[in-house]
Amino acid sequence: MKNVVITGTSRGIGFELAQLFANNNCNVLAISRNTEPLDKINHQNITALPIDISNDTDLKKISTFIENNWTKVDILVNNAGKLVNKPFTEISSSDFLDVYKVNVFAVAEITKKLIPFLQKGSHVVTISSMGGIQGSMKFPGLAAYSSAKGAVITLSELLAEEYKEQQIAFNVLALGAVQTEMLEEAFPGYIAPLTAIEMADYIYNFSLTGNKFYNGKVLQVSSSTP
Repeated sequence: MKNVVITGTSRGIGFELAQLFANNNCNVLAISRNTEPLDKINHQNITALPIDISNDTDLKKISTFIENNWTKVDILVNNAGKLVNKPFTEISSSDFLDVYKVNVFAVAEITKKLIPFLQKGSHVVTISSMGGIQGSMKFPGLAAYSSAKGAVITLSELLAEEYKEQQIAFNVLALGAVQTEMLEEAFPGYIAPLTAIEMADYIYNFSLTGNKFYNGKVLQVSSSTP
C-alpha cells in the first residue's frame, strides 16, 4: 500500500482525491481544518487530521503521525489553497500574509517535514493555478493568490534540483477553472468546464505515474488558451 499525504481535504478536489486514493488501496493522511466531511465517510484507509496548516504548532502533528504510523511517504499532494478576491489597493499586508501562509509557506514547511520520509521514487505534487503562469490570462482582484501560485512553481523547480540525486520528484500542476466551492466563493455564478471529481481523477493518475516522465516541471491543466 502506498502512503499518501494530501492537504485541503475538507471539500472540492482534495475531498475527492482522498477517496480516490483510499478506494484504490492506499493509506491516506488527509489534512484540513475541518475533518467532518471525511469523518462521516469513515473510510478505513483514511486518517483525517484536524490541522491548520498556517499554524506551525499544528504542522508538527503531521510528522508525529508519520513517525508513529508509517515508515515512508510515497506521495505528497500540496492541494490546500486560500483565495482573496479584492482590488489591489484594498488587499492589506495581512491579506497577503494569510494567502501566502497557506499557498506558499505551508507548502514549504510540510514538504520540509516530510523530506526524511521521502525516498527514491517518491512524488511531491503541488497544485498551482494558471493564474501563476507567466503569459497566462490574469484576473483582477487576485494579486495575492496568483503571485503565491507563481511562487510555489519556482519553489518546486528548485526542490527538484536539490533532491534529484535522492530521486525524489517534484512537479506542479497549474489548474484552470474547476467547479469547486472556492471558485464559487471567488466568482459567484461562474460555471467551470470541469468538476472537482474530474480534476481529482487527473491528479490521482498523475501523482502515481507522472514522476516517471517529469521532474521539476509545470504542467498546464487547462482547456482554454491562454
